[in-house]
Amino acid sequence: MPEPGGPDAPRAPEPPGGSDRVPGPPATAPAKPDRPRPATGAAAAPASPTTRPPGRADAATGPPAPIPPTAGSPFPAQPPTSPTGQPPRPTGRPDVGVPPRPPEPPRQPRPYGAASHPPATAPGQTVGARDAGPAGAAGAGTAAAADPVAGLAADLLAHGSTATAMPRAARPGRGLARLVTAALCAVLGVGLLVGAVLGSLLREGDGPARSTDAFQHARTLWRGVPVDTLFPRTLTGRGAGPGGADRTWTRIAVAPDDRCAGAFDPLLATALSPVGCARLLRATYADATSTSVTTVGLVVTRADAAGMRTLRNRFATERLGQRADLLPKPYPADGTAAEGFGDAQRASWRISVPADLPVVVYAVSGFADGRDVQRPEPADRATARGATTDPAEAGLGHDAKGLATGVERAFRTALNAAMEAR
Repeated sequence: MPEPGGPDAPRAPEPPGGSDRVPGPPATAPAKPDRPRPATGAAAAPASPTTRPPGRADAATGPPAPIPPTAGSPFPAQPPTSPTGQPPRPTGRPDVGVPPRPPEPPRQPRPYGAASHPPATAPGQTVGARDAGPAGAAGAGTAAAADPVAGLAADLLAHGSTATAMPRAARPGRGLARLVTAALCAVLGVGLLVGAVLGSLLREGDGPARSTDAFQHARTLWRGVPVDTLFPRTLTGRGAGPGGADRTWTRIAVAPDDRCAGAFDPLLATALSPVGCARLLRATYADATSTSVTTVGLVVTRADAAGMRTLRNRFATERLGQRADLLPKPYPADGTAAEGFGDAQRASWRISVPADLPVVVYAVSGFADGRDVQRPEPADRATARGATTDPAEAGLGHDAKGLATGVERAFRTALNAAMEAR
């Protein structure tokens, strides 16, 4: 019987790994899980990428993936450490079934100006033209590799930053061209302004003198102007009817020029006496349906401009044009729709006193059927919104206001034409 430890005693099988390992004691104790040992000698040499066992790590691949414990082998409470303080590399063979970790592709050198990291995008968000540039992300990377300036622009676009545009080289002559253009515009503008002023002066002459001349000429205008000019056969008021409707009036009678005697109620005649009466011109119109009639008059005064301004201020401050006892009289014409138009049929009226003309313009309206009106109403009140009186609902206030405005406009147009012809 061989003696223990003798030369003929059986030996434990050598572990795989070659003869460079130090033989250990006989395997008499229960099998224990392989404990990591510090590698020495040839075992410390790094394995090639093709023969490196799974679970090993190097500088290119990072830390090894954890190896799950096998059934029945306890997990150590704390992995053993080497004398240097780092966990030793495992020398045992990993469990079967753990696939090796594929090597990472070699990193390519980043060109100058390329993005240091990809643009941050939300999950599921794709990089559009705004993030990747006009030619896309691939075009931006190619341009970055070819041109440092283009790479810088691609880098800024990839990060969503707004780069300050590099100033372009000034084109020769551009500043001079802009200066010349601005000077020409300024010269043209000044020329147009001076031309307008000179044209106004040549057309109007001396402002105050022309105004005085026109005021004096207006006093005798009626003598050389046809009646159809001062009282057109048809007058149209755009939006002059109730609710903004258009209104049309047709002239049915013209009174011969006369003095002002009997043309006004006594109190109105007294109110107009300070300016005098040189001539009274009148005409009567009917609306499109011939249900209303209106007499329009032009009182040519003897007053100067100061007198007309005084009369205008008095009518405005004392509200003389709103008083029902200061009414103009109508002009009835036999054989027309206005033959029954008398004082009792007056329903609405308007009196206008221009400050720049020697005239007083008035209009008085009534029903064409000859009905009496108990309470006449001034045109300003009869045309107010919400008015419910008979003159207001019949549009008689609109007739008086529209015809007075139309005849005054015709008078001014005739005066301007006469002054231009002189």
